[in-house]
Amino acid sequence: MKRLGPGVLIAAAFIGPGTVTTCSIAGVSFGFALLWAMLFSIIATLVLQEMAARLGLVTQKGLADVIKTEFPHKWLRNFLLILILGAILIGNTAYEGGNIAGAVLGMEALLGKSLTSLYPILIGGIAFLLLWKGSYKFLEKAFIILIGSMSLAFVVAAIVTKPSLTGILKGLFVPSIPKNGVWTIIALIGTTVVPYNLFLHTSLVNEKWKSVENLKDAQWDTLLSIALGGIVSLAIIIAATAIPLDELKGAADLAEGLTPVFGVAAKYVMGVGLFAAGITSSITAPLAAAFVAKSCFGWSASMKDPKFRLVWMAVLLLGVLSLQLGLRPIEVINFAQVANGLLLPLIAVLLVVLMNRKKLMGTYRNASWQNLLGILIIGVCILLGIKSIGNVFGWW
Repeated sequence: MKRLGPGVLIAAAFIGPGTVTTCSIAGVSFGFALLWAMLFSIIATLVLQEMAARLGLVTQKGLADVIKTEFPHKWLRNFLLILILGAILIGNTAYEGGNIAGAVLGMEALLGKSLTSLYPILIGGIAFLLLWKGSYKFLEKAFIILIGSMSLAFVVAAIVTKPSLTGILKGLFVPSIPKNGVWTIIALIGTTVVPYNLFLHTSLVNEKWKSVENLKDAQWDTLLSIALGGIVSLAIIIAATAIPLDELKGAADLAEGLTPVFGVAAKYVMGVGLFAAGITSSITAPLAAAFVAKSCFGWSASMKDPKFRLVWMAVLLLGVLSLQLGLRPIEVINFAQVANGLLLPLIAVLLVVLMNRKKLMGTYRNASWQNLLGILIIGVCILLGIKSIGNVFGWW
C-alpha cells in the first residue's frame, strides 16, 4: 500500500458518477456492443497516463510547465497555454457539475428529493473542507477506501447477473458503432481518458516521488490503479445490460443494475456509491484546474497558497451553481463526458510530441511501440470527434 501513489487519484477521477452513469447508459441502450469502446478507453488511459507520470518524474515539472519551456516561439506557447487553460477550466467546471450531480443522485436515493436544492451546497461544502485541508496523503487514503467499497459492489453484480460469455467476448473484441451510439462511445472515452488527469498526474507524481529511480514504482502504481478501475467500468456495463429499462432518469434506475445482489437495498447501496464517487471526483477536478493554472501563470505556490485555493474554489463554486439551473443531473453528467472526449485529442498530441524530445526526456523518451499506440489513440479520438460533429450537422 505504501507504494501506491497518484494512480489512486487518477482512478478516483474516472471511477466517478460519470462512469457509473455513462457505463449504465451504454449497457441499457446497447447491451454488450460498446464493451470494445471501454476496453479501448482503458488501454488509452494506461498509455497516456504512463506517459504523463514518466514526464512528471523525469522533469519534476507539471505538463503545462513543460509546454512553457519546450515551445520557444512566444506566440505558439501563449496560444497553447491560453487554449489549455481555457479548455481545462471550462471543461473542469462542466465536469465538476457532473461530479456534484452524481453525488446529488446518491443523496436523493438515500434521503429523498424533498431537499434536492440544498444537496449541491452540502456536497460542495464537504469537497471544500477536504480541499482546504490540502493533504495529499489524507486524500489518497480516503480514496482507497471509498473506491474499493463501491467498486466491489459492481463487480459482484456483474458476476451474479450471469451474463453471456459469448456476448461479452464479442462486445470486447468485435468493434461496432450501433445507431445513435457515437455520442455514447465518445462519452465512454471522455469519462475514462480524462484530459485533466494528464495534468494532475504530472504534478502529483512529484508529491510522491522525487527521483527518476522511482519510475518503476510510478509505472506499477499507474498500471494497477487504472487496470482495476477499468475492470470496474466494464463490470458496470455488464451489470447494466440486465436493467429492464429503455432510459435512465435517476439513481433508482441506476440501482436496477445492483438489484440482483442487494434486492430492495440496491437503491441505498447505489446511493452510497454515487455519493462517495461524487465526492472523490468533486475533489480531483478543482485540484487539477488549480495545478494547471499554477503552471500556466508560473506560480511557485503550494496547495495551501491563496492563489492556488482561489482557482479550485472558483471551479467548485461554478460546479455547484451549474446545478441551480434546473438541469437533470444525468444530462449534466453526460454533457461533461462528451466535452472531455472532444478535448482529448489536443492534449494527447501535445503529450506525445513532448515525450519524443530527446533533450527533455533523454533515455526515458517514448519507444516506437508507445508512439504507435499514442498515434492510434489520437487517430481514433479524432475520427470519433469528426463523426460526432457530422451527426450534429446532418452530414451523414
